[in-house]
Order: sequence, then structure tokens, then C-alpha cells
Amino acid sequence: MEKQSTVLIVEDEPASLNLLASYFKAENYEVYKARSSEQAEKLFSEKVIDVILMDIKIPGRSGLELTREFRSRSGVGIILVSQKDDDIDKIVGLELGADDYVTKPYNSRELMVRVRNLLDRIKYRSSASNNNFGDVKMAKFGEWTLHLGNRNLQKAGEEDTRLTEGEFQLISTLIKHAGYVLSRDQIMNQMKHRDWFPTDRTIDVMIARIRKKLGDDRMHPKFINTAHGTGYIFIADVAYN
Repeated sequence: MEKQSTVLIVEDEPASLNLLASYFKAENYEVYKARSSEQAEKLFSEKVIDVILMDIKIPGRSGLELTREFRSRSGVGIILVSQKDDDIDKIVGLELGADDYVTKPYNSRELMVRVRNLLDRIKYRSSASNNNFGDVKMAKFGEWTLHLGNRNLQKAGEEDTRLTEGEFQLISTLIKHAGYVLSRDQIMNQMKHRDWFPTDRTIDVMIARIRKKLGDDRMHPKFINTAHGTGYIFIADVAYN
């Protein structure tokens, strides 16, 4: 039987708090409620939480402050809620580690979809974190070798090809999951530990650069295939040493 997902709702308005709780309970979530930062911190320390839906303006420490603290301690999913469409709060919240952002009034159906999508991404991140290169020093595919230590690509009989940090992170992610289609969201989630937040556009640009370095024709690919409407898939066989 699949484990029941848990959500912590942090909201100081009783009517909104109870309404949100009713939405999630109707969808079979286990729900915890907090009306202040103090209550939220206590529940976070005592319970196993999958997703936090948190109003930025709450009594005590702000939702932004709690985001910073919770993210430093956990990979819990965090969705911030605000009364207004404030771009500054949104940017700061995402920089502090929030996964998503919604503004009031929100559509309950859309909110549920956002939470389900976030839960899927969290499960993917968890499985991906357990699927790393470990002690592997190089990955070989076709006539190419990716050296994981110096982060270079080498074609048999030729000089090394340098990769930028972003290109290395991207091709490493694809190779780790060779044979599986990765959406742009999944790829971006693997790269969020960097100093910047990649977008769909930056992923596509880096894919084009990597293909050029590999001499890979996107119309007849040997290594990176486009899954139209979804993302990318590494299609070559990979050997590890």
C-alpha cells in the first residue's frame, strides 16, 4: 500500500487554513496545521513532512526565514503563498530554496496539481541522489570518454574537449539516466545546487553546445535524442571504469 503523503499548511487565517486542510484531506493527504512560525517549526521537527504550503506573512518569523531554515535541514518540498503577485518575494523565496510559488486567490485544483507535481519531483530527486557515479572515474560511450575527475571529454586519439561546469552537470545527468527520458524539469532539478537556476532555454542551449562538441547530429543522433514535447534521452550504451 502506497504511503500517505503529508502536507504541513502554515497559515494564520483560520478560515483559509481550514479550507486548505479540507482540500488536502479530501485528496487523502495527512494534514498538519500551523498558525505561526513557532508552531510550524515544532511540527517540522516532530513530524515527517513531504510538502510545506506556507504563507509568507505569518506571526513570528516570516515564511521566507523559515524557508531558509527548512531548506538547510531538509529536501522537503516548499510552496510559498502570498497575498499579492510580488516578484521580489517570489525571487527571494526561490533563491532561498522554495520549489514553487502561488498567489492568493488560487484555484484549488491548480494547487493540487502543483503539489502532486512537486511530490513527483521530490521522489525523482531522491531516487536520482541514490543513483550516482560513486567511485567511477570515467564513463565511456561510442568513441568518447567522459573523465569525471577533470571533467573533460576525450575522443579516441584526439585532445581533450573542455566542458563548462553547466555542460558537465548536464551531460552527467543524462548519462546517469541513460535510456530514460528526462524532462527539462527533471534535468533542472538535478542542477539546482549550482549558483544559478537553469531554465528550459538554458538547458536547450547547453544541449546544442554539447551536441556540437560530440559531433552529434540532432536529426540522426548517436548520443542525445530529443523526446519531443518532453525532454531528452541519452541513447548510447555507457560503460563505467
